[in-house]
Amino acid sequence: MSDQIDTDAGRAPAREPSLADAIIPLVVLAVFIASALALFGLDALDGPIQVGLVLSAMVAALIAVKNGNPWSRVQTAAQGAMASVTSATFILLAVGALIGVWNLSGTIPTLVYYGIQILSPSWYYAASAIICGVIALSIGSSWTTAGTIGVGLVGIAAMLGVSPAITAGAVISGAYLGDKASPLSETTILTAQMVKVDVYQHIKRQIWTSIPAFAIALAAFFVIGFVRGPDVHAPLSEAVELASLNQVYNITIWNLLPLVLLAILSIRKVPASLALTFSTLFAGVLGAFLQPDVYRDFVHHVDPESAYRAVLGPIKAVWLAMANGFSIDTGIGDIDRLLARGGMDSMLLTLWLIFGAVTLGALLEEFGLINRLVNPMISAAKGTGRLFLTVFACASGLNIVAGDQYIALVLPSRIFRAEFAKRGLAPTNLSRLAADSGTVTSPLVPWNSCGAFMGAVLGVSTLLYAPYAIFCWASPVLSVLYGFTGFKIEHVPPSPAEDPPAPDEQAS
Repeated sequence: MSDQIDTDAGRAPAREPSLADAIIPLVVLAVFIASALALFGLDALDGPIQVGLVLSAMVAALIAVKNGNPWSRVQTAAQGAMASVTSATFILLAVGALIGVWNLSGTIPTLVYYGIQILSPSWYYAASAIICGVIALSIGSSWTTAGTIGVGLVGIAAMLGVSPAITAGAVISGAYLGDKASPLSETTILTAQMVKVDVYQHIKRQIWTSIPAFAIALAAFFVIGFVRGPDVHAPLSEAVELASLNQVYNITIWNLLPLVLLAILSIRKVPASLALTFSTLFAGVLGAFLQPDVYRDFVHHVDPESAYRAVLGPIKAVWLAMANGFSIDTGIGDIDRLLARGGMDSMLLTLWLIFGAVTLGALLEEFGLINRLVNPMISAAKGTGRLFLTVFACASGLNIVAGDQYIALVLPSRIFRAEFAKRGLAPTNLSRLAADSGTVTSPLVPWNSCGAFMGAVLGVSTLLYAPYAIFCWASPVLSVLYGFTGFKIEHVPPSPAEDPPAPDEQAS
C-alpha cells in the first residue's frame, strides 16, 4: 500500500479533460443503451443495460487514467459511489422483504379486496394519484409510498380491468408530489441545504409549480379514465376474484395494522430501512395468527418434506417470504401473479443497475467530465429563460447519464448557485428548478436508481409507465416556462460570483 501511495505521489498533476474526453463516455453509454433496447426490448433491464453501464464506467475510468490520474484515485471514486448508495441498498432489500411478507400475511390482499369494492374504474387513475399524493406528503417518501400502497393499487388495477401501466404512472405522480413538497422528504431537505435556503421557503416556492402540475395530471387521469374505461375483455369477473381472495385469506381490517405501523414510524422519521423492516416483522407475526392456513400451505408448497410446526412453520414461512418472495396456487392466474411477488432476491437486478449507474456518475463528476460539458452551456445561456433551460438540461441529463437522483440534485445546485447570485436571481428560484428538474425526472429513466426501483416494486417496466407519469413531465415544463415568462421569478441584488469549491470539497 505504501509503495502505491509513493508512486501516486510522484506523478505529475492530472490534465484537465478535453471536450472529447467528456463526450466519449456519454456516446459509449448511448450506444450501449440503444443497442440493448434494440436487441432485447423491455428485457434489456434484466442485465444488458447493466452491462452497458459497467462498460461505460470502465471507459470513463480509462479516460481518467489517460489524463494522468492514478488508478488508486479511480478506485477511491468507485468506492465512494458504492458507499453513497448504501442507504438505498438497505431500503431496496427491505422493500423486497416487505412485499413478500405483506402478501403472505394478507396485508396486500386485504388492500386489493377493499380497493376493488371502493374504487370505480372510471376514476381509478385519479384516485390512485390522490391517495399516493396524500400518503407521500404525510411521510415524505416516494419509495415507501410506491412500495406499499402503490403495489396494492397496481394489483387492483389488473383485477378491475384498468391499465397497470397508467395506474403506475398515477402512483408515481402522487408519490413524487410528496417527495418534492413534503418537509419530511430527504430530497426536499437536501435541495434546500445545497442552495442555502430555508426548507419551508423552498417548499412555499414549489407550490407554484407542484400544484398546477398535479392539477394537470389529475385532469388528464380523469379524462383517460372516462375515455378508456375498463377492459371489457378482462379474463375474470370481479365477483369471482373477490370470492377467491375471501376464500384464500381471512380478510379483516386487522391485516392493515402493518401499514398503519409503517405510516406511524415514517411520520416519526424512523429511518426508512428500519421502518420497513419493523413493519415486515410485525406483519409476519400478525399473519401467523390471522392466516395460519396460508402459512402452512406456503411452507408445504416450497418444501413438501417439511413438517409444519406451531412455531417453526411460521418462522420458516416469514423467512422464506423475506428472502425469495411469496407464491401461491389458487387456480386463478391473475391472483396468483399478483401475489407471487417480493423477496430480497427480487431486488438484485435493480441493485446491479444502481451500482453501475452511480459508479459511472461518480467517475464523471470526480474527474471533471461533467463540468467540462456544463461550463460552456452556462456561458451560452444569456437570458433567464435560457439559464433555466440549461439547469433543466443539466439535472435531467445527469439523471440519464449518472443514473442517480442525488447527483442530479447536488451537482446543478452547486454548479449554478454562483451564477444565479451573479445574475440577481433569488436562490429559491434555483432550489425550485433543481427539484423540478432533478427529483421528478428521476423515475422516468429506466437505469436511474429511482426508475429502476419503481419498475421493480410496481412490476411495470419504466418504459411502459413513463408516458403516464404526467406530474413528472408537467412540473419541469412549468418551471422552465416560468423562467422564460418571468412569472414567479424572484430577484435580489446581484452579488459577485462565489469562489468555486476546492477540489476536496467537490469530492465530498
